[in-house]
Amino acid sequence: MGRLRISSRRRGADGPAERMMALERHSATTSDPAPTSVPDPAPQERSGPPDALPSHPRRRRRLVALLVGLLLAQMAVAMVTTAVRQTPTIDEPVYVGTAAEYLHEHRVVHNPEHPPLGKLVVGVGLVWADPRVDPSFTGDQGRLGRHLLYESGNDPWRLMLFARLPVIVLTLAFGLAVFAFAGELAGAAGGLAALGLYAFSPDVIAHGSLATLDVPAAGFVLVSVWLLWRARRRPRWCVPLAGVALGAALATKMSALAVVPVVLALTALSVWCARPSAEPRRRALVRAVAGAGVVALVAIAVVWASYLAVDPRLLWSPQQHVPVVHGLRGLAVDLLPFPEAYRDGMRIQFGFENHPWQGFLFGRLYTGSLWYYLPAALLVKTPLGMLALWAAGAVALVAVRRLRRAAPYPLVPATVLLASAMLGARDFGTRYAVFVPMFLAVAAGCVLAVRWRWAPVAVAALVLFVAVSSLRTYPYYLPYSNEAFGGPARTHLRLHDSNVDWGQDLGRLADRLRERYPDERIWLVYKGSGVPSYYGIHAADPREVPAGEVRGLLVVSDSSVAKATGRLAELIDSSRPIDTVGHSITIYRR
Repeated sequence: MGRLRISSRRRGADGPAERMMALERHSATTSDPAPTSVPDPAPQERSGPPDALPSHPRRRRRLVALLVGLLLAQMAVAMVTTAVRQTPTIDEPVYVGTAAEYLHEHRVVHNPEHPPLGKLVVGVGLVWADPRVDPSFTGDQGRLGRHLLYESGNDPWRLMLFARLPVIVLTLAFGLAVFAFAGELAGAAGGLAALGLYAFSPDVIAHGSLATLDVPAAGFVLVSVWLLWRARRRPRWCVPLAGVALGAALATKMSALAVVPVVLALTALSVWCARPSAEPRRRALVRAVAGAGVVALVAIAVVWASYLAVDPRLLWSPQQHVPVVHGLRGLAVDLLPFPEAYRDGMRIQFGFENHPWQGFLFGRLYTGSLWYYLPAALLVKTPLGMLALWAAGAVALVAVRRLRRAAPYPLVPATVLLASAMLGARDFGTRYAVFVPMFLAVAAGCVLAVRWRWAPVAVAALVLFVAVSSLRTYPYYLPYSNEAFGGPARTHLRLHDSNVDWGQDLGRLADRLRERYPDERIWLVYKGSGVPSYYGIHAADPREVPAGEVRGLLVVSDSSVAKATGRLAELIDSSRPIDTVGHSITIYRR
């Protein structure tokens, strides 16, 4: 009773104002209950430790936006200025010619071994270039591009630049995805570190500035996986969009099929993690499986849409030999839920895999493929600071508890794609693994989530080292190799093909011969799709005449040097090297 009387006296001492303030405080604490439908992500899913950036939110956002803009701007300058000076590489005329065919004839005829979407991207540039197209052309796909570029009254320099620009824009957009993905894992500083590695990657710059399909396909896979990570919080929108990105990858290169099971498993995992805490486990499992099904169906629809965009009638009559594929491969192709042109393209790809291609690694010429070729080539062609950060990032994702739930997203797709590429029959270059610098840039950014005092300083120093190494090789990104292997001038001693010499320096060779060697007799062995005479190079093939008649300048593409046998090897051995062009072509004196 005494306690009640004391309480009554205190209550009575409060005036109306005090009682009103107490009521307002009570209302403020009860009027906005926390939402229960979608739980707020755990802090460790969003970021690591505080970033070494200004603490004021507005200044922080402005600084981050400025740094992102600067990194992408330097990447854009590097890619555009590189694209302007490079002549067509081996694959580009095929894709450009096929894209022009899509736009003007609206049918799938050439290059069925690659689906249409990547070539439709290239075709966006051709719409602006408005090339002259010869509808009466009847040659194969190898002749198609050369006919368009050199025999139809078009300017190949202008046409190739316009064809490359859409891929450059797409490559820059993928850089934003790298920044966003790493930023969600390790904060803004981690996103900037990841973007720095991506923006200075010689492989990404080299192949992102070409009208080819490797970077678009890899980038679409990256976007799909990033969206699946976001689906742990927002599955309703991110899951279908992930299906669109996966379908875009499948509609660009068939090699993306290897990652489909991984993407579907990550979809199920993300939807499972997004379930409300009160939802029964059985119902959550059904939702997870349904999410994977949505991604698969949307991806299939995107592939069909890419073919319908070219030819709404879906007419298909193969103009080249389509091999018969038996066994499990044949059954897998028959079961693919894609247009017949896609399945025939897959059969052609399997036919390529049965061909005895030649490879070149560390000075050894061989026939067939080596399972360790791609890891070895990546070791040569990746900046040393990037290799260190890749390794540290992978360890951080697995070892740091708050990052462990994110580890499957960047690491498993990259591992599966790399394993699939290592089993391929064509040891032609790191372009088959260009997804590695994309995914592992995200992993590298996670080093800044490690609570170690010197982590920001070490990461910044290594990213700066990568930037310096990349800038030193400008504008010769294709033949890049790191300092441990002698730099781009010595890459041809260890690797060949698109690692070094893909026909990109024919224009530079013409300038060099005109400036330093006028009126010289030229003997040329060129590996590429360009037409030397268009650039003013009038040369003969030294392999077609007796060795004693080969006098003057012997000019040989470094890929041809690497694979030289018989007559050509004898000519090279009896000649004296006097000059190089773009680290991809060697000039000899005879």
